[in-house]
Amino acid sequence: MTETTSHLSGVAGRYAGALFELATETDEVDAVEAELLRIQALLDESDDLRRLVRSPVFSAEQQLEAISAILDKIGIGGTVGNFVRLVAKNRRLFALPGMIAGYRRLAAAHRGEASAEVITAAPLSDANMAALKAALAEVSGKDVNINAKVEPALLGGLIVRLGSRMIDTSLRSKLNSLKTRMKEVG
Repeated sequence: MTETTSHLSGVAGRYAGALFELATETDEVDAVEAELLRIQALLDESDDLRRLVRSPVFSAEQQLEAISAILDKIGIGGTVGNFVRLVAKNRRLFALPGMIAGYRRLAAAHRGEASAEVITAAPLSDANMAALKAALAEVSGKDVNINAKVEPALLGGLIVRLGSRMIDTSLRSKLNSLKTRMKEVG
């Protein structure tokens, strides 16, 4: 594998790297990423699909049959369709979200972009998202793709992961830190 994929590890990383290599050879990097994003959106929306992907109760044949029907219904075939079917056949569907994330990181690096995961208590406005993107681009020196997630348990603030760096300004973390300090005092 190329130098770009060498930093990936684990099942998800190996599969993502192999898919990226194939997409690079066939000049389909962006098309594959777009179809993977469609699959990720389905995973995010459907509890039943997440259960199918994660549960060891379903046999490989059942997972393959179900995922094939879903792919056919949404019109995903070709490289991505074959890839997801192979993943199901090999009983690796549980790692599909990690594979998608790994592929997205590789595609972003291929385009000279950095990826950042941003977790907030409430959705960010377009203006706040643009300001955050500009600040992260200034720090990283690259164009930054933001994968935004909402987690109300944070109460306020945000958590940003950019490469190996993590910045946690969430209210939850500050309250936990205060709680720990108060225990040490009393």
